[in-house]
Amino acid sequence: MPNVIINSKNKLFGTMPNGESVYSHELINKNGIEVKIINYGATINSIKIPLKTGKIIDVVLGLDTLEDYIKSYEIGGSPYYGATIGRYSGRINQGSFTLNNKKYQLEKNQNNHTLHGGNIGLSQRIWEVVKITEGINPSIKMTYFSPNMEGGFPGNLTVDLTYTLTENNELNIEYKATTSEDTIINLTNHSYFNLEGHNGTVANQDLYLNSKSILDTNEENIPTGLVLDINNSHFDFSTVKKCPIKIDTSFVLNKNNEVAASLYSESSNLKMLVYTDQPSVHIYVGGKCDEQLIGKEKSKYQTNSGICFETQNFPDAPNHGHFPNSVLKKDETYLQKTIYKFEN
Repeated sequence: MPNVIINSKNKLFGTMPNGESVYSHELINKNGIEVKIINYGATINSIKIPLKTGKIIDVVLGLDTLEDYIKSYEIGGSPYYGATIGRYSGRINQGSFTLNNKKYQLEKNQNNHTLHGGNIGLSQRIWEVVKITEGINPSIKMTYFSPNMEGGFPGNLTVDLTYTLTENNELNIEYKATTSEDTIINLTNHSYFNLEGHNGTVANQDLYLNSKSILDTNEENIPTGLVLDINNSHFDFSTVKKCPIKIDTSFVLNKNNEVAASLYSESSNLKMLVYTDQPSVHIYVGGKCDEQLIGKEKSKYQTNSGICFETQNFPDAPNHGHFPNSVLKKDETYLQKTIYKFEN
């Protein structure tokens, strides 16, 4: 059973069917932003931000109980609310890939393909909390050990994940991973953001993406290998547009170390900036947010209740030699960083 670090902001969140306890932990900065994280799936459960009006809004979708999170993975088309996704985020065609002249077959969990790591990815695992810091720039570090061939992936993989809430109102997410043998990896976070509160709609919020191209996909949303120019098309968010009502698309980011994406709500006067060192951001609106799941505070989420910014490598990269490298060798270290910055 994972170690539990107990402090003033650590609370029991629920108990797994096997009796294992799941805890929540709050990170609070000097500006009053509160981020709640549970070690089931290393999941962001809430981000509460005080507005200049004095109102406090929660800008991510989530669920009130552990039982609800477990249930969310049992319905078709799980929303993956706030979860850490892996070992490989996005889709892998036919759930297979070849590495070092050996073919590996993964668990298939969507239309004969592998999505977000298979049947039970990192999003449904209990992560061990190994370090908590309070005070200035509070943080929580968690780790998960994925044994060789878990989900069909080769290598004993150790993943370290650190959430840090800075005094500049940034939520930093840092990933580190090592493996006992060559493997593939692609990690991301699957939070649904809504700058008008988790029980609102994103339809009237302004979206910007630092991208001029997207990955072409087939009817099952598997990349074909082509990269499409989107200049002046309805996919072009390099000039600000309203959030799409439905989208499930990987945008190739411009390599200029600037803001990867932003979201702005005029009604709350709140803006979120996204920074990443990854080659793409997968934008997703239209999740399985229906009456099968009741959201936090008895909210009834709709398909446009939130928007995901999944900063990551390209989906199905192991099967496309010209896509960015997705192989982690046994003598290397996987490092990735994403920042969500909030401006009030």
